[in-house]
Amino acid sequence: MSYLWDLSHIQPQTASVLDGDTIPAMFWNAVRARGPNVWMRQKDLGLWRSWTWTQTGQAVREIAHGLMALGFAPKETASILSNTTIEWVLADLAVLSAGGVANGIYPTDAPEQVHYLCEDSRTTVLFVEDEEQLDKALAVRAQLPLLRKIVVVDMEGLRDFHDDQVISLDALRALGRNHLAQHPQMLEQRVAGVGPDDLAILVYTSGTTGKPKGAMHSHKGLVYTVRGYNAILPRYDSDECMCFLPLCHIAERMGGEYFSLYTGARLNFVENPETVPENVREIAPTVFTAVPRVWEKFYSGVTIALKESTRLQQLAYAWAIAVGRRIADKVLAGEAIPATLKGRFHIARWLVLNNVRKMIGIHRARYLVTGAAPISPELIKWYLSLGIPMLEVWGMTETCGVSTAVLPTHIKPGSIGPAAHYNQVRIDAQTGEIQVRGPNVFAGYLNQPEKTAETFTEDGWLRTGDVGTVDAEGFYRITDRMNDIIITAGGKNITPSEIENELKFSPYITDAVVIGDRRAYLTVIVMIDQENVEKFAQDHDVPFSNYASLTRAAEVQALIQNVIDEVNGKFARVEQIKKFFLLDTQLTAEDEELTPTMKLKRKLVEKKYAAQIDAMYAGGTGKP
Repeated sequence: MSYLWDLSHIQPQTASVLDGDTIPAMFWNAVRARGPNVWMRQKDLGLWRSWTWTQTGQAVREIAHGLMALGFAPKETASILSNTTIEWVLADLAVLSAGGVANGIYPTDAPEQVHYLCEDSRTTVLFVEDEEQLDKALAVRAQLPLLRKIVVVDMEGLRDFHDDQVISLDALRALGRNHLAQHPQMLEQRVAGVGPDDLAILVYTSGTTGKPKGAMHSHKGLVYTVRGYNAILPRYDSDECMCFLPLCHIAERMGGEYFSLYTGARLNFVENPETVPENVREIAPTVFTAVPRVWEKFYSGVTIALKESTRLQQLAYAWAIAVGRRIADKVLAGEAIPATLKGRFHIARWLVLNNVRKMIGIHRARYLVTGAAPISPELIKWYLSLGIPMLEVWGMTETCGVSTAVLPTHIKPGSIGPAAHYNQVRIDAQTGEIQVRGPNVFAGYLNQPEKTAETFTEDGWLRTGDVGTVDAEGFYRITDRMNDIIITAGGKNITPSEIENELKFSPYITDAVVIGDRRAYLTVIVMIDQENVEKFAQDHDVPFSNYASLTRAAEVQALIQNVIDEVNGKFARVEQIKKFFLLDTQLTAEDEELTPTMKLKRKLVEKKYAAQIDAMYAGGTGKP
């Protein structure tokens, strides 16, 4: 059992744990070295199914040979349209092993987006998860002359379906077994023929300001970066990890699939996105990476449960978390922990904190990682008070994931840490933009040389679009996106992310977008947490019939106003929120207003709700 004052178990691992200068080379070395050990587990229909390295290798071999039997050539692109599943990983590794380029497509994408991504990437083989995703592919295949085959993973509902262009994954594997018998050395030859400088994967950006751009990453960049990860936040083959974020996003592709491939850490796949909280408690990961919305949800769940507990339980929690906070404050200040305080923390952990950790599912966690979006420093301090280090990382698709990382030896809530040792980071003196240079930086955007050129400075640094600062210790801090900085009508520069993070710390608010550019005062668009606000309404006899009526209830409006009033007290008058409105629709990953990592897209939200925004500024002063 680890303690916040002793983080010796999180030591950088600089020695290589797996040979190979390409992803497929590393994978097949891992299969040979780790054979019978379990690498992946997935829950299906209530039962956990394990995949050893040997079983994974067999499946990847058969799929790769199946692709070659279909005429899949080196450097061709195959796309994967699926949720995060083991089959996603199998397809990815098979495509790379066959010498191809792997491209992921979000399962929430519409047929028009599927068409664009397949056409732009020149996809010849498309893996789809099930009947729902197959329908999208069939709707646009006539516009994709390069597409030769569609491979369906789950054939439920398709048993009587026949189409010459469509093949099941099982049938592809059978085809692969026959091809393997006839060409036993062909896959090894393909793997050997893959070079470090070859294009490995495409990761398309969200496309909030135009069509998505395909960021190109070579094998060399992927291998270089994943080795570097282990020198920041090490994993071991004894670690249990969760795999639930989209694998077509760089965070899960690198931090989940490839990092675990390299270290041998076990990957646990959730049953579906709705079962994540339940699966976390079942898996009890030792290393857990998630986006801020997940961490906010866990915190709000504890907060709501506490309100339903007895007075004695509330008092015990208040005492225990206060002890944990004292420990956290001393660790953050670099001060020694007195023996008496350690003793009180042991009691606090035994009485309360262990139960809180088990309620979330992080009772075995060595450390937690948050990234992909800003997070409230107070939320980080809360997890530290539970006795678990929470470490913030920062990066982007174009940097192959992590570029800066908070180290366990020096945690600074509100900071994204110093530059990772494998790249350089700087602040542009004129604009305040954070810029990155290193072997981890992508090779450019597919088919878009002009956009590629715009993304780099004349001296070769990547323009990230994030604005930040750096302190004397080399710790960076994100203040906002360059395009998101608000300049009020009075000329005041305001960084909305700081205010938004404070609002999202409330268990009743899932997301918020602060408005005010060229306006007389600040307003905010709020998306409430449906589960917690519904519980509030039930506890206070507030009538509602659906989500929209819930947002319109006077009591709910007053609840959110109280949250805003509390947050306003932390900011200067010019930075305070004067008015708000609640979204009357609960947005999901399928909605265009949300990114794949569940962040509201500021520009789209401002455009869609322009009328409601204008209404908040009608009449003047901003006084509620």
